[in-house]
Amino acid sequence: MARASPRIPFPPDFHAFAAAGKRLMELHIDYEKQPEYPLEQIEDPKAEVSFRVERMKLSKDKSELRYNDFLTLRGIPAAAFDYRLGNRSALEWVIDQYQVSTDKRSGIVNDPNRDDDPQYILRLIGQVITVSLETQQIIATLPTLNLPPAPPPTPPQPETHPETQPEN
Repeated sequence: MARASPRIPFPPDFHAFAAAGKRLMELHIDYEKQPEYPLEQIEDPKAEVSFRVERMKLSKDKSELRYNDFLTLRGIPAAAFDYRLGNRSALEWVIDQYQVSTDKRSGIVNDPNRDDDPQYILRLIGQVITVSLETQQIIATLPTLNLPPAPPPTPPQPETHPETQPEN
């Protein structure tokens, strides 16, 4: 197997990439300091006022989030789901991870709600939407790299082992 040096491109406008990287770093490290995306908060007057989350649920069109029995968030932009962390969006990750669950074997309860800050998860949702949208805006402004096409992969060669060779 031949070894090759990694193909790390040097962008024609390095400073644009460096500035974008710096902004992305600040945005993602300080995600809890970002402004909240303005969502319409629809309160159910029949339900008890609460910011506690048990399990959140997105509407079919993903424009609304049922936060709990008291609160529904409306106006989630479709573009918030375009920034992906693996196979799901950052917002979908928060919705999945920030729910009360109990480990079946140990009985340990995982509760993401904060008694010292009852609206933390509500703020986090708005901040994650802001980070997702801004990340996409920053990436969209980057200049193209104009990379040469990568060489085709070398097909694997069959290995030969002397001990498995038939004798003549």
